[in-house]
Amino acid sequence: MNQYLRTLSASQQVGLLFIVVFGLLLLTSLVLFALAFRERESDQGKVWAEEIKRLSGLLQTSWMVALVFWLGWVLGETVATWLFAIIAFFALREFITLSPTRRGDHRSLILAFFIVLPIQFGLVITEHFELFTVFIPVYVFLAIPVVSALANDPQRFLERNAKLQWGIMVCVYGMSHVPALLLLDFPRWNEAKNAFLVFFLVFVVQVCMVVQHVMQRWLKKKPRAPLISTSFTWTSFAIGVVAGGLVGGLLAGITPFKPGQALGMALIACTAGSLGHLVMKALKRDRGVTNWSGAPSVTGATGLLDRVDALCFAAPVFFHSVRWYFGL
Repeated sequence: MNQYLRTLSASQQVGLLFIVVFGLLLLTSLVLFALAFRERESDQGKVWAEEIKRLSGLLQTSWMVALVFWLGWVLGETVATWLFAIIAFFALREFITLSPTRRGDHRSLILAFFIVLPIQFGLVITEHFELFTVFIPVYVFLAIPVVSALANDPQRFLERNAKLQWGIMVCVYGMSHVPALLLLDFPRWNEAKNAFLVFFLVFVVQVCMVVQHVMQRWLKKKPRAPLISTSFTWTSFAIGVVAGGLVGGLLAGITPFKPGQALGMALIACTAGSLGHLVMKALKRDRGVTNWSGAPSVTGATGLLDRVDALCFAAPVFFHSVRWYFGL
């Protein structure tokens, strides 16, 4: 098998990866569809139905991410980057929609959506990594309150600007680091295979989140922060991170990493993603909603931001860890 894989071109290897991924997703979808027909009249049946809905929500996230990456790979790096820019746009829109704004915020919002976001992803496409990493945390964080102050509206000034800055940081800055992985130049590594690196990040984080969810349901331990998350305990967190790390170590062959390096990078990504997901849950509770779309939901994940929040935290930590370790 390894000999056969070596005979394939980089594009063929990536294509084969997506065939395997979509095959597994299709098989899992069929299994959940069949399980959904179990008896639901009893209390145990109703609990089972709710659990199937939760797992279906996680599966929908996996389908969405896989489709996005497949489209990005087929259409090329530039189109892939702008595709992620569109995702960032709608994620930021969800974030802002559930946060109160005033007339004095309109100029700042225009700046965020139509100037900051395109420039950030433009810097990714042109590979200006040094400016790309500091553009939002430095220049934008200074510009937003200046524009807001010029609007002559001091009411809740700090809260309004902090909200917008936080949204830009998570939705735009965090998401922009995903396509940036496609442009990293590793020594003795075919750059066409960087899609594997993106897949590595997404897959290990998703494995971590799924295992963490399943383990909490199975162990039934007292949540660490029940007012924020009923599924976060230190035990489930540790098991999820370790599971994601081990999977990352097994996937070392499709990355420029050695097994130990892959394990370490996966642990870093899973830790950042899991804790970031907890932080986003805290923000949702502050806004009084269970999901970023604002609609009632059993799974708590009907909005776009619900599906990518862990990735928004994991991507920049993973990207900069890789650049620092390999000196890229």
